[in-house]
Amino acid sequence: MPALPYRRTSAALGLLLTLSAAMACSSGKDDVKGDDVAKVDGKISLTYLQKQGDQEYFIGEAAGAKAKAKELGIDLKVVNLGNDANKTVSEVQSAIAQKTNGVIIVVPDPAVGPQVVQAARNANVALLTSDDQICAIGPDPASCAAKDLIPRAGFSGQQMGTEVGKRAAEGFKKAGYAAADTRVISAWKQDVTVCGDRVKSAQKAFDSAVPGVKTINVATDNTSTGAQDKVAATVTANPKVKHWVVWGCNDENVMGGVTALQNAGIKPADIDGVGLGAYLACKEWQTDKPSGMKAALFINGKDVGALAVQQMYDKLKNGKDFPKESFAPTTMVDHTSWKSAGLTCS
Repeated sequence: MPALPYRRTSAALGLLLTLSAAMACSSGKDDVKGDDVAKVDGKISLTYLQKQGDQEYFIGEAAGAKAKAKELGIDLKVVNLGNDANKTVSEVQSAIAQKTNGVIIVVPDPAVGPQVVQAARNANVALLTSDDQICAIGPDPASCAAKDLIPRAGFSGQQMGTEVGKRAAEGFKKAGYAAADTRVISAWKQDVTVCGDRVKSAQKAFDSAVPGVKTINVATDNTSTGAQDKVAATVTANPKVKHWVVWGCNDENVMGGVTALQNAGIKPADIDGVGLGAYLACKEWQTDKPSGMKAALFINGKDVGALAVQQMYDKLKNGKDFPKESFAPTTMVDHTSWKSAGLTCS
């Protein structure tokens, strides 16, 4: 998954103005740090708020969280925020009103981070992020001091990007592409910090193995259709390119890019797409039909959901501090190995 400045919705900007006013009038209670939440003697109640909750990865994450909650005897409510910044804050407030002991959140927009943090701290409710980072004092986690980043459970953007870049370089060499007539498409939503971590690391790993290939950075909305539209325009603007390497923040970006290339008449043999997630890539591998999606890093949302709930339990039941970051394992898969890796494809 930041080269472009933030582009905020009016809703998100309004929320920030509301937060600024609230902080200006803060009382002593507003200064509760949220790290000193009380232990829970009885049954723990948690709320898991997810962006894009109907996406395959987040469906798996919710399933993992529910399974772990059942194992630990936790009451868990999962809420799909979609991409709605207003709903993010209202659902946090609703969870607090319903006496939740802890909130785990994947924000649709990091600009609402300060207001989410303030609400949780005011109520002395434990707060943990999963997947995407938020900053306690500003809208951009990328420019946030480490001490102001909220603890996160998920995956290492640097590690994931490095694996993607290495695999893309291997595919480039195996295919026998020449640097002069090859371009890399790096596609991601450029105001999402974890996306920037991923694509920068992919670029570094690829360049160290295959120097001299030019990269085209494509700003998307992190959806397949959005990436497809943007990459289609990129292909039209570069008619002399013969071979394409594609990576991005997630499977959606890469699948959209691969689809756009194939729709433009680029043969699968001339496309080296490496996904991130594998939940869309695997659909390309269910038949023997050639595809430009050559590999993908399998990230299991179930592992992240379970990890986040376990950490909440350890915090609220045993007083164990959240790690600043904790990571679930990843596995590189392709059309020959995705099933044996435990990836289910629906």
